[in-house]
Amino acid sequence: MSELPLILAVDEDAEALERITGELQRYARDYRVVCGPSTVAALKQLEAMRERDAAVAIVLAARGTQELKGELLLERVHALHPHAKRALLIPWGGWADAETAEAIRTAMALGYIDYYALKPWSTPDELFHRLVSEFLQEWRRANAPGRREITVVADPWSPRGYELRNLLARNGVPHAFHACDSEEGAAFLLGCGNEGTDVPVMLLPDGSALVDPKPEDIAQHGTRMTTELADSEAYDLVIVGAGPAGLAAAVYASSEGLRALVVESESIGGQAGSSTRIRNYLGFSRGLSGAELAQRAYQQAWVFGTTFLLTRQVTRLGEGPGGHVVSISGGADIDARSVILAMGVSYRRLEIPALGALEGAGVFYGSSPSEARQFTGASVFVVGGANSAGQAALHLSRYAAKVTLLVRGASLAASMSQYLLEEIAGRANIEVRVSTEVVGAEGDGRLERITLLTESGPATEAADALFILIGAQPRTEWLPAEIERDVRGFVLTGSDFETTVPGVFAIGDVRAGSVKRVASAVGEGSVVIQRVHQYLELAATTRVS
Repeated sequence: MSELPLILAVDEDAEALERITGELQRYARDYRVVCGPSTVAALKQLEAMRERDAAVAIVLAARGTQELKGELLLERVHALHPHAKRALLIPWGGWADAETAEAIRTAMALGYIDYYALKPWSTPDELFHRLVSEFLQEWRRANAPGRREITVVADPWSPRGYELRNLLARNGVPHAFHACDSEEGAAFLLGCGNEGTDVPVMLLPDGSALVDPKPEDIAQHGTRMTTELADSEAYDLVIVGAGPAGLAAAVYASSEGLRALVVESESIGGQAGSSTRIRNYLGFSRGLSGAELAQRAYQQAWVFGTTFLLTRQVTRLGEGPGGHVVSISGGADIDARSVILAMGVSYRRLEIPALGALEGAGVFYGSSPSEARQFTGASVFVVGGANSAGQAALHLSRYAAKVTLLVRGASLAASMSQYLLEEIAGRANIEVRVSTEVVGAEGDGRLERITLLTESGPATEAADALFILIGAQPRTEWLPAEIERDVRGFVLTGSDFETTVPGVFAIGDVRAGSVKRVASAVGEGSVVIQRVHQYLELAATTRVS
């Protein structure tokens, strides 16, 4: 029988330790619960578990008076068990102590803890359990062993395998991945009659298999993604794009009685969906991943009645008897009284032919949470100087031996949030190189080397992966000429978010002059619905008169 994942708690206060031990027994069926007073003993146990590759789910530690303080133990946990959730235990009101508050803020800024936990003071203490339960849910979603709803078997360096894993991860579909030449992968392929195949295979909960599936195939088989509309009735509002702006618009539109449809070509959450940890979003003091934020918003909009059409593209926007006609890939035309453009932007591509040949095989545009584990112990490079690049570098640093952040400019300070700058500075395995660009790449079937251009000239270095998160390229080439754009392709709007075509609005990153932040996109998505209501009321009055 395999060893149960560990929940470890350390507190030298005997009374507090007794309460903590009692509360954690709730999880003893599925986890091995170990509680003790010594940070040194805890560290030895964690080191031993690292040696035998045993799973650690949660480590809780009080500061204490020992030489190895709780926050220092948790710092060591970060290196020993990077997937474990970590919290500093403090007594009720402990945040008012200046030294404790500074320890919490410093550990949070450097990424050594996920949050602080109030020591339980009643039985049962559901506030304590809420944090523990959230930690366990987050840990199991990303790290738990065993079979998941979906199993993917593919070559880890296959571009098609990467596309498949990325689609599932960014749409919040729980899945397990096995290399096709691994023992587990070979067994799965043999069991479904696809032994020796060199294309990705996806095993479904009922035991059937999809061989080299397309996105629409995946969506139609138990992944909660809808690719076809059940009816052809007109919509009050069609929203193009399911990033933060489009999702916010969907929530407010449907909650206020509008019949709304969201069309998304790739994945729920847009670019933000690939962010591994957003710490400055209002109301989430521990931070949350972009995928989690997107899935919460998706479920919220769905409950209010929003219809979602995924893995489909809007190919044309024109006039119709009810206002507008939206053409969808696959042949459907949808009548819409109003339209919101929320397509977001794509990462700018580096025009280096060698990179294109290695895309998905060590070269990635954006940061997929599904790829980080693949580069455990590796040397990884991240290109970009904005928050998305910083978040990617921090996430990869939990696995990679070294992460090098490449910045074309002279500094990160102008383009990255302070909390990310502090955390990056505190990671020993992240190096920041300014005034540096990628100009070449090499590899036989996968990335092996990149060529960098610095002020001192070109240099070639070994590289296991290159993640590119630069620039902002709007997805507006399909729009009609009547919708005006600036020289870079961003949609021009008035202060009411309306474009040069009445009844068509633009919000979020695709809008010219927008602030490229998740919170501002969500704000625009909520405010624009008032403008949509005003337009629809005026249009109805005009038709009647």
